[in-house]
Amino acid sequence: MVKTGMARDRLSIDVLPQEHRRIKAYAALHGETIREYVVESVRERLRQEGEEKELSALTMDLKQDPILRELWDNAKDAAYDKI
Repeated sequence: MVKTGMARDRLSIDVLPQEHRRIKAYAALHGETIREYVVESVRERLRQEGEEKELSALTMDLKQDPILRELWDNAKDAAYDKI
């Protein structure tokens, strides 16, 4: 285990044997340990959820702010909505 000098908390989870095998296989395919693979997967999910939250906040701002709504919803940029 790599010692980074940073305090860490331990997280333990129970998974089904077939899930463990899949995680182990995917980790190996990526050249990572199970720990590295799982931690990176969780970090990626947290990033995605954070981006979704930011997008949701922006959407709420668009609904409440008439200037932003006008900038966002306009005929010129509507063509991009079809892409």
